[in-house]
Amino acid sequence: MRILLTNDDGIRAPGIVALHKALEGLGELVVIAPETVQSATSHGITYTKPLMTQHVEVTKHMSGVAVDGRPADCVKLAMRALWEERFGVGTEPDLTISGMNSGSNVGINIIYSGTVAAAIESAFLGVPSIAVSLHLDNRDTICYDRAAVIARNVIDRVLENKLESHEVVNINVPTCESPDMPMPTIKVVDMNAAGDLGHYDKRECPYGRTYYWAAGDGMAFSHTAKGSDVEALKEGFVTVTPLNYVLTDTSRMSLWRDRLTS
Repeated sequence: MRILLTNDDGIRAPGIVALHKALEGLGELVVIAPETVQSATSHGITYTKPLMTQHVEVTKHMSGVAVDGRPADCVKLAMRALWEERFGVGTEPDLTISGMNSGSNVGINIIYSGTVAAAIESAFLGVPSIAVSLHLDNRDTICYDRAAVIARNVIDRVLENKLESHEVVNINVPTCESPDMPMPTIKVVDMNAAGDLGHYDKRECPYGRTYYWAAGDGMAFSHTAKGSDVEALKEGFVTVTPLNYVLTDTSRMSLWRDRLTS
């Protein structure tokens, strides 16, 4: 199995390095990831400038292609050009794994997330995908290696079942601050549908102009639905949520047909 490994924190981020190590033996890993941090860029792609690429040696055991673009760019470029250049015309990955993100992607953050966007781009192009994120409380005490091992355990469980070509699975690992953290229980849950309570700090630069700095931890929401991904992650479960990129509100199609065609 050939696996495309990408992320949104950048090709040198600790999360992707730890996950690359933990995925050893699952298949042939091909790393194609953003050159710089692209957090919260959602599903943006680049049209107005070239996508510069560079082969980089990240560690003794991990190398890959750094793309001066966004996460969705990395997947699209991999599928439409880089993969065939490496493996031959007509080839594509068997699976895309995006992560491990430094920070959870649950609730509305799923929509903002570059990590999830990379996974969705892959599924849209016909290759099943898994997004992996890690909930953080304190970046200074996080144990990426153990969190990646937990993620690998969940990925193995997911892959015990055949993923369809357009399928996306979103995994979130709870805060991991110990190399001995026990394997958490897996919980399959819905996405919490509520706006976040983030705010902006108003400040003034040295030249007198006013600016605003986004504030908040990204895990405060107007409400948390019982049994949702937000609740389960806060309770220490590994959350698994199947996602769909089709945005049509099928429940209102008949209503709008009646309104506009009668």
